[in-house]
Amino acid sequence: MIIRKKRKTEEDREKAAAKAREKQRKKMIRTKYGQRPYRHSKRGIYSCAYAVVVGMLLLSMIIFAFFNKGDVNILIGFLGLGTLALAGFGIWLGIKGLKERDKNYITCKVGIGVNGAFLLMLVLLFVRGLL
Repeated sequence: MIIRKKRKTEEDREKAAAKAREKQRKKMIRTKYGQRPYRHSKRGIYSCAYAVVVGMLLLSMIIFAFFNKGDVNILIGFLGLGTLALAGFGIWLGIKGLKERDKNYITCKVGIGVNGAFLLMLVLLFVRGLL
């Protein structure tokens, strides 16, 4: 049994060229000037995740203190100090994420801003508690 290859005609070549042009056109639409879109900075994503965790912990501590009418034990204080450290680490991760090359830095900026706001709130809360 002899297997023959199908001969390529001029019409087949034109169809293949048109298909390649269409593929290239779709790629150019999806990208900016033919370059692939930037991915988010990995450390920036972690910084935003730390901000979410810090926000949830801060909210839970405030709710717990509200329901106990301000009479909370030392465990909540240590949790507050841990939250303070997490917010500082989130800022540090955001700054480190800004040094990654060829990335989208919006997550770094959001993480730094939100963690900074939480850090400021926690510091003010501790200073208010000491007075």
